Amino acid sequence: MPVTRSAHVQAFFDEATHTVTYLVADPATCQAAVIDPVLDYDPASGTAATVSADRVLDAASAQGLRISWVLETHVHADHLSAAPYVGERTGARVGIGEHVRQVQHVFRGVFNLAAVSGDGSEFDRLFRDGDQLALGELAIEVIHTPGHTPACVSYKIGDAIFVGDTLFMPDYGTARADFPGGDARALYRSIRRLLAFPDRTRLYACHDYKAPGRDTYAWESTVAQQRNGNVHVREGVTQEQFVAMRQQRDAALSTPRLMLASVQVNIRAGRWPQAEANGVAYLKIPLRRRHHSQMPLPPSPDSASPSSATPA
Repeated sequence: MPVTRSAHVQAFFDEATHTVTYLVADPATCQAAVIDPVLDYDPASGTAATVSADRVLDAASAQGLRISWVLETHVHADHLSAAPYVGERTGARVGIGEHVRQVQHVFRGVFNLAAVSGDGSEFDRLFRDGDQLALGELAIEVIHTPGHTPACVSYKIGDAIFVGDTLFMPDYGTARADFPGGDARALYRSIRRLLAFPDRTRLYACHDYKAPGRDTYAWESTVAQQRNGNVHVREGVTQEQFVAMRQQRDAALSTPRLMLASVQVNIRAGRWPQAEANGVAYLKIPLRRRHHSQMPLPPSPDSASPSSATPA
C-alpha cells in the first residue's frame, strides 16, 4: 500500500514560457512522474522542438528512473504540452482532471474542432477528486482545485503538492480566473483547501514571472509561507476581498501569447491536428470582425507583470 513520505523533486524551468516542469520520483523504487512537460513551440515559424522535454528525459535516464505517469494540472494556455512525446519515449500514461470534458466542449466550439471528443478520451486517464494512484511506494493523491479553469487539479505526492496555476510564489500571488469556466470564488475555495494542509507541506507552482524586486526565478514555497505572506490571499483576506481584487486585476490582463495554439492542442492531450492532404498539420485562428468604434483599447499592463509575459 502506498505510504506518505518525501518525494524527490527536480524542477526544469522554461524561461520562454515561464513554465516549470517537474520530475518527481520515489527514491525507493525509482518510479517517476513528469508533471506539466513543455513542448518548445515557435509561433513565428510554426515549428516545434523537444529540447525542454529531452532535458527531463535525459535526467531521468541518468538516474535510472522509470517514468510511468505524465500528469497535467490543467489545459495550459501558455505552452504546448509535450505529454505525447514523453509518453511515446517512456510508455507513460497521460492523465488530467475529469473536468477537462467541460474545457473540451467550450473550445471545441470556439475553434470548430469536430475531431475533439468532448469526453476526454484523448487522455489515458481522467482523475476524480480524491483519486489515488501509486508511484512506487508513494501515493499520488488528486485534489480538484478549480477556479483558474474548471479542470484544474493539484497532485499531492508524499509531502509535496504540485498546484499548477492555482498559486504562484507568495510575492506574486494567484492565478487569473477569467478564462472560460474560470471562477474567482472557486479559486479562493481551492486555495483555502490547499492551505489547510500542514505548515511544512511543500507547494510547487507551474509558473514564475519574478515579482517586482526579486532577481531570480522561484517556484517552491510552503503552506505556512503562502498562508502568512501571499500578497493576494494571505490569512485574513476574505473571499469577497479576493474576488474583487481578482476581477479588477484580470480585467487588465491580455490574452496569453500562445493561447490560441496551446488550447487547441492541449485539449487533445498535446496531440497535433491530423495532417491534411499535403502532409502538414494546421492550427486555427478564429477571426471576428468588429466595428471600428467598438475596438477595445489595449489592456493596461498588470502592475505585477513583466512586459514580456502574461500570467496564466
